[in-house]
Amino acid sequence: MEIPKIHESEYRFCLILWEREPISAADLARLCLERLGWKRTTTYTVIQRLGQRGVLKNDHGLVTALVSREDVQASEIDEMVEKKFGGSLPAFVAAFTRRQDWSEQDLDQVQQMIDRIRKEGKP
Repeated sequence: MEIPKIHESEYRFCLILWEREPISAADLARLCLERLGWKRTTTYTVIQRLGQRGVLKNDHGLVTALVSREDVQASEIDEMVEKKFGGSLPAFVAAFTRRQDWSEQDLDQVQQMIDRIRKEGKP
């Protein structure tokens, strides 16, 4: 399943949705006012747009995500690796690690992920 593109402001909206779903559209509008400074009409417009793109479902005012946070994040990373690094995961990792201070715990966690991928074939 292809994950629809979610723009930055929509992503901030989705963070609220993922945290509270299922949630009424009215409660979502209230939270978006508090956290994002959005008017009620803005929230309802975003609900409608994301519903049309298959990101969420609005069933009689009860809003539920149709895509997970993890799937959206993975899709964004895939797109970035393709655009910025010519699809090369090693080039992405090299660029990412150049600017990071890695603790022993971070390195151990990454090594465990690599070991699991080698053993099971997926993260």
